[in-house]
Amino acid sequence: MRTAGVLLSVLFVLPVHAAPCVSESGPGTAALVELYTSEGCSSCPPAERWLGTLAERYPGTAVVPLALHVDYWDYIGWKDPYAKREFALRQRKLSQLQRMALVYTPQVMLQGRDFRSWGTKAFDDAVKRINAQPARARLKLSLLSVGEKALEVEASAELAQRAGETVLYLAAYQSRLQSKVTAGENRGRILTHDHVVLEWLGPFDMEGRRVERRTLPLLPGATAANSGAAAFMQNRRTGEVLQALLRSAC
Repeated sequence: MRTAGVLLSVLFVLPVHAAPCVSESGPGTAALVELYTSEGCSSCPPAERWLGTLAERYPGTAVVPLALHVDYWDYIGWKDPYAKREFALRQRKLSQLQRMALVYTPQVMLQGRDFRSWGTKAFDDAVKRINAQPARARLKLSLLSVGEKALEVEASAELAQRAGETVLYLAAYQSRLQSKVTAGENRGRILTHDHVVLEWLGPFDMEGRRVERRTLPLLPGATAANSGAAAFMQNRRTGEVLQALLRSAC
């Protein structure tokens, strides 16, 4: 994944919160939920509304929901302001690992694998099974400061047992984002988005333990209450997620 354009931690940010907010992963395994979506997709808003309910339905460290906006629907008349090329590339990579010929939206990836029954009881059952698995990795995520343009994040990752080709990713997200769509399939609609990934870093190679301290950009005028960071550890070769963690701003 690309790292160009990432602001280094020496960037001047006027902190809104000086005291760190800290989260640590638990003894079980968190479920990483990636929703691949686009404002140019008329069937995506229901999936986004569903994703927005997960933090409340699964408090604590059970579920880490992330919305990744892809750019391949931009050609039909509406350019998604949150879309990034690297998210589409990640979706294709994960699909190739599963020998899937096509990508689509809305698509939910659960622990790095396609999961089409996301709006049913099958999803709740799958999350329970994932959470019951003993953790094979530990994560600690600290928001050292949150400003109107960026947040300073420190992620500490450690493998509980050997797991070859494990890598670490770090992301910044914002919720309660709105767009008034004037073209394309959603023309005339006002769309609201939660847990939208704006930037992420990685993959960082893991050799036992790794600490990354970075400053991640937010959209101009971001409020701390709607911002946060996520980290997850994944097997580069298989796409399997070992552990994930979310930390909203305090």
